[in-house]
Amino acid sequence: MNTASARLQSKWDEAKAKDMSEAEKLLYRSNLLGSDKRITNYGGGNTSAKVMERDPLSGDMVEVLWVKGSGGDVGSIKMDGFATLYMSKLEALKGLYRGVEFEDEMVGYLPHCTFNLNPRAASIDTPLHAYVPKKHVDHMHPDAIIAIAASKNSKELTQEIFGDQIGWLPWKKPGYELGLWLEDFCKKNPDAKGVVLESHGLFTWADDAKDCYELTLEIINKAMGWFEEQTAGKAIFGGTKHESLAPDARRAVAARLMPAIRGMVSGKQHMVGHFTDNDAVLEFVNSNRMEELAALGTSCPDHFLRTKIRPLVVAFDPAKGNLDAVLEGLPQQVAEYRDDYAAYYERCKHDDSPALRDPNAVVYLIPGVGMLTFAKDKATARISGEFYVNAINVMRGASTVSDYVGLPEQEAFDIEYWLLEEAKLQRMPKPKSLAGRVALVTGGAGGIGAATAQRYLTEGACVMLADIDTEALTKTRDQLAASFGADMVRTVEMNVTSEDAVAAAYADIAVEFGGVDILVSNAGIASSAPVEDTTLDLWNKNMSILSTGYFLVSREAFKVMRAQDIGGSIIFVASKNGLAASPNASAYCTAKASEIHLARCLALEGAEAGIRVNVVNPDAVLRGSKIWSGEWLDQRASTYGTDKEGLEEMYRQRSMLKRNVLPEDIAEAAYFFASEQTAKSTGNIINVDAGNVQAFTR
Repeated sequence: MNTASARLQSKWDEAKAKDMSEAEKLLYRSNLLGSDKRITNYGGGNTSAKVMERDPLSGDMVEVLWVKGSGGDVGSIKMDGFATLYMSKLEALKGLYRGVEFEDEMVGYLPHCTFNLNPRAASIDTPLHAYVPKKHVDHMHPDAIIAIAASKNSKELTQEIFGDQIGWLPWKKPGYELGLWLEDFCKKNPDAKGVVLESHGLFTWADDAKDCYELTLEIINKAMGWFEEQTAGKAIFGGTKHESLAPDARRAVAARLMPAIRGMVSGKQHMVGHFTDNDAVLEFVNSNRMEELAALGTSCPDHFLRTKIRPLVVAFDPAKGNLDAVLEGLPQQVAEYRDDYAAYYERCKHDDSPALRDPNAVVYLIPGVGMLTFAKDKATARISGEFYVNAINVMRGASTVSDYVGLPEQEAFDIEYWLLEEAKLQRMPKPKSLAGRVALVTGGAGGIGAATAQRYLTEGACVMLADIDTEALTKTRDQLAASFGADMVRTVEMNVTSEDAVAAAYADIAVEFGGVDILVSNAGIASSAPVEDTTLDLWNKNMSILSTGYFLVSREAFKVMRAQDIGGSIIFVASKNGLAASPNASAYCTAKASEIHLARCLALEGAEAGIRVNVVNPDAVLRGSKIWSGEWLDQRASTYGTDKEGLEEMYRQRSMLKRNVLPEDIAEAAYFFASEQTAKSTGNIINVDAGNVQAFTR
């Protein structure tokens, strides 16, 4: 599956580790393992160490299990991400165990085993680590091992590859019983260094942290090397059926499909999309056996919890380019998937099963193009795609050397609708007000644009910043990504007066996030000159950017929003000058008035589709605004007979409320119009100008 040059290399730095405590070495080892997706997927697997600690009450030295807490990720975990439990109390739990039909109740006993009042909740895998009689235990989900675990003859393959070094256990849902199975295996096989769990993953153990880490790498590398030898020269996935489109053509297809799918799957909550067209995905979606293997479902529990039991294969033929027909038939495909999922639920549910969850697919496979994934936020959509790539790698290995076997349907259901998993979902925090929404902000590198983007990001939206200033755009993106994460922010260099540039920007936002829900049309310039000194070029420049530009970005927003059919919100950042004339600014004021009337027209057109169009009118927002630098600032200062330093104070005093207007004030109004608070408002204007009687709308 990987070339020899791609083998895992030990990154253990003894100089760094020599002064660490055993708990600190556990953290170090965990972060090293989780940093490589060939070792384990995001949030998958866990690590532990049995450490002697001083009891805070008795002062005695006691053995404590440090184990990754519930819901953590070994790659990014910190010390507070580990649960700590008395080993003596974990041993005592064996006397309370009533059998496999009652094993879920054992989770309720874990808090009673907590050491030092640690608030981190212990995971369902805690017994699997506790009862292995070794100081250090790694449980990883490497693709190369799961490919063995998901093969029809996985037990025989494990023996062939590892001999007696690594054992094998049949599929068992994670939990207390599996912990006892592992203990029993270790007692009967004292020389074994680990075990492959059928359809699940790998356990390895040692009495030293470094030894455990390097053993894990050794076992994974051995599996990778074996697969490399066994798959050499063989047809993968039954050979090639389709040819990939060129990269730009793949993105163009994704840009049309994603808004349509996003609209269909956003009934309960807005979804965010992610597009993947790497080599592993393309090899799979273009293969002869793709549909057959995809229908079998995923194997590892971590995979299908993120991706659902199976994907939806989009009926696209890259040779025919039948995209229009695909779009026409998509509603039926999506409906059929929902019906199939509901039938799966009905077949497998128990009397106490949680209610049917969202029946839409998470993963969409497109021959010649790649893979789309949709989830409640961008990070989850991206990670779901990564998990399905893991599943592809597993199917690649297993189907080439043996027969790939997905997890039995009932077993998959029992994990997906596990009451313990449901309890975890119920503990999730309430979504933020703009969760799942996607916003495009033009003039995104300026003061108002950046402040609006920050306000939206704070409320959970994904944001694409558009601007013509590449340097400022990059700086703004980096600042926002540092606070909210790189998943949430994208940028596009865009001239709002160019039809091609605007259309390309919307194609980008469709591919990056799945579509758009909010447009903040904010790109602008400002000019000041007496009418007799206003050249035609100056007049046309104002109209081109401030009127035509607003038309172009709105027109494309309407196209995407109609394709999604889930409504939307368009906010024009106009100006007090669109309502109240100012001297020596006829071009600017006229263009701004045009924006306001365009918004009214669009509000009429968009209402039947749930597309709301509203206006925010700022006045005198000097701080952070690029239009207040250079000639405009000089010209306005000259018009009002003051200097640069006095202009802001002059505007403050001119206002009725005697207050400065800041970018954050405009951002708050833009948030108001994007939020559900104004779900019943369109064609409206909010003046954020500290009070100007000439700009009153009535």
